[in-house]
Amino acid sequence: MNIRTVGVIGAGTIGRGVAQSLAQSAFDVLLIDVSEEQLASATTQIGNDLRLQGMFRAERLKDDPATILGRITTGTDLAALSAADFVVENVTENWDIKRDVYEKIDKICRPDVVFGVNTSAVPITRVGSVTERPERVLGLHFMNPVPLMDTVEVVQGHFTSEQTLDTALGLLRDLGKEGIVVQDAPGFVTNRVLMLTINEAIFCVQDQVATADQVDRMFKGCFGHKMGPLETGDLIGLDTILNSLTVMYESFRDSKYRPAPLLQRMVDARLLGRKTGRGFYTY
Repeated sequence: MNIRTVGVIGAGTIGRGVAQSLAQSAFDVLLIDVSEEQLASATTQIGNDLRLQGMFRAERLKDDPATILGRITTGTDLAALSAADFVVENVTENWDIKRDVYEKIDKICRPDVVFGVNTSAVPITRVGSVTERPERVLGLHFMNPVPLMDTVEVVQGHFTSEQTLDTALGLLRDLGKEGIVVQDAPGFVTNRVLMLTINEAIFCVQDQVATADQVDRMFKGCFGHKMGPLETGDLIGLDTILNSLTVMYESFRDSKYRPAPLLQRMVDARLLGRKTGRGFYTY
């Protein structure tokens, strides 16, 4: 199908990154959020990111920042998605909220429109089940920062058709990204492995085996990782880490996914990482 306009639901860190990547690749973007304040903040941040990218990675920008920003239309009404040819949803990892969004957009969007679920752990088959188009629902797990990451985890739900996969993989190629297709399971591949690593690192800090800095320095120095697990947790958002672990714990009924009590306490204290200015580190 010919995709020219892409709807992006959610203007948080990942959502604005998806919107920026699409606009950089000459797609028209409908960026939707419940908060005008969040939309204004996202637009400002995209502009700043584009200017920095133009300074340090100019090869990724085919147009000037003003032209790219001009392709993004913001709004708070999901009804605007009636003009979308493809939709990427990026709302919080809360099933009740996601279900409400999909029940609404299923009635708004054309029947042929594909829904890309940007989730860390919510099963794609579950999302598809609340729509009248389960064969056109798949997972698109973008990583942060979206414009700089070249690979996307693509999740095939139980009913996801091959045509839907082809459409999504083609869109990703237009963004200069490779999609790797995996099957639907809680946490998929990336988060099923990564969240356990971050959670166990938090247990090490909680049990006073090592400080956060020591944990991260060992992963960078011993394994050559660019970031340690706790730095990564701060970047993702500790609330997202907790939500993802909770979904996997409830899905697998396996104690290895039990969130560290320290993680729960930090989320309760709103020490969520970079987005709140404090997590395991201060920003």
